[in-house]
Amino acid sequence: MNKKIGLKDAISIGIGGMVGGGIFAVLGLAVSLAKGGTPAAFSFAGLIALLTAYSYAKLSKKYPKDGGTVEFVNSQFGEGIFSGAINNLLWLSYIVMLALYASAFGSYGAELFSITGSKNIDIHIYQTSILILALLINYLSVKLVSGIESVSVTIKLLILVAFIGVGFYGLWNNPENLSQLSPENWENPLLILSGGMVIFVAYEGFELIANSISDLKDKEKNTEKAYFGAVGFVIVLYILIAIVTVGALPFKQIANAQDYVLAKAAEPTLGQIGFTIITITALISTFSAINATVLGSGRVNYDIAEDNELPKYFCLIFWGKPIGFLVTAILSIALVNFFNLQSISTAGSAGFLLIFAIVNYIGYKKYKELNSKKWAHILAAVLCLLAFITLLIQQFGNNPVGVLISIGIILLCFLLEFVYKKTVLNDVKKQ
Repeated sequence: MNKKIGLKDAISIGIGGMVGGGIFAVLGLAVSLAKGGTPAAFSFAGLIALLTAYSYAKLSKKYPKDGGTVEFVNSQFGEGIFSGAINNLLWLSYIVMLALYASAFGSYGAELFSITGSKNIDIHIYQTSILILALLINYLSVKLVSGIESVSVTIKLLILVAFIGVGFYGLWNNPENLSQLSPENWENPLLILSGGMVIFVAYEGFELIANSISDLKDKEKNTEKAYFGAVGFVIVLYILIAIVTVGALPFKQIANAQDYVLAKAAEPTLGQIGFTIITITALISTFSAINATVLGSGRVNYDIAEDNELPKYFCLIFWGKPIGFLVTAILSIALVNFFNLQSISTAGSAGFLLIFAIVNYIGYKKYKELNSKKWAHILAAVLCLLAFITLLIQQFGNNPVGVLISIGIILLCFLLEFVYKKTVLNDVKKQ
């Protein structure tokens, strides 16, 4: 098991974690908020991701263990109520991401093939079935999960790069919607910022690199390169996708196709073939993201329970895997079937923004040990916190359910951890 991974492998892990279901799920939602300013929204979200990647890179070199974020939080705050609550928030945020990816899979799947004749029922069937299938695959073979991820990363990147190339060719020959990108068609700065924060979930996967740093060749030299290479590439990719999408379709069409807008954006140049190709790409991409997230979140859940921040029940083994795999899938199925896309994406972005603010704060507190720049950590922490607050304030006006879900999940994590530490865990220690 002493196989080392190279810099390219680490960058691929980060890109694979980011270019999963997020871009397919929330691009239309971002355009509805930021309009012509969508590329700027992606840029701002990318800036926060890049600054946070700096903290992750420095902390990963100091704590090169599989726990990643969990390890960073425990190293600063110990294994108390605060650490437990934040680590459980990480697990629940992964559950939210699973629901988001499943929502995207359901929307694209229903557009490609109708099962019942009712689009709404078809979406529920697709999004539930894909979570069950991913759970079964994770229980049957982790190697299969890895294989699916490796193949899908290559496929989706090739097709997305081709989509950008063909899209710009189409804009060159048919520039009638390009004016939508001009500043007069941008929304106000608050909505652009909010759009960037809603789509922040499309960037969150870079933290998966932390789980592989212990196996990275020459990690002192390559850790920063891995994080910055992955995040930098994805920022450019997302901005170009946003430009092509806003330049290809009128805002009204984007709004009507909000849940599957990337496929719709391929139609003006490639027609139904383009729509079908991007739809299949979305299904492959979201499926691989669901597979990988079930695996990652199940392991995080197990690690948290081992640290006595969740009941030891979650260390139980069911069918050869931690019971957390099954619990995670069940909660994701419930979430995706009872809440809409905007509510789910708001909760996902809010959770990760708060977690990243804390990780950046940890970097600031440990900057001497990390031999890092204090100002970079504190700037990233402040931006994450401001973005978190701005997201909740702006979204409360038109998406109060999403905001209440976000706040409720955070408070629930602290309440349950407090009760667990003060009652159940104390009772165990007395025995």
